[in-house]
Amino acid sequence: MAISFHNQDCSFRLAEKRRISAWIRSVITEEGFKAGDISYVFCSPERHIEINRQYLNHDYNTDVITFDYSDLGGSGVVSGDIFIDPETVALNAAEYGATAREEMLRVVVHGVLHLCGYKDKSDSEAEQMRAKENYYLAKY
Repeated sequence: MAISFHNQDCSFRLAEKRRISAWIRSVITEEGFKAGDISYVFCSPERHIEINRQYLNHDYNTDVITFDYSDLGGSGVVSGDIFIDPETVALNAAEYGATAREEMLRVVVHGVLHLCGYKDKSDSEAEQMRAKENYYLAKY
């Protein structure tokens, strides 16, 4: 199965795609699942908010939107589409005191952690998500 990277309405290019793909596979394996088809789509803020409005009924910018097609309870295969707005990621990096690269890696792993079943709606879920992000970022 494939981990792929695409662009829609933006010129962002992710460096070290092979290394990141191997890292994502290792995250999925360590979480006890198998990697299926996972597409990362980097897009403009305009396209990102359009997706947010159309599919999630959210009228605001976010850095990542994950569409989960995983079968965690059956085959254990992690699959989905992860849309990332690199401009918002860069703004968040500046706000959080991180580099744009660090924040991008955080968002990349955040999306795949959603596919592995992690949520971040409640404070305790968000805390667990952040701990997992930090753990896997340290392994990158």
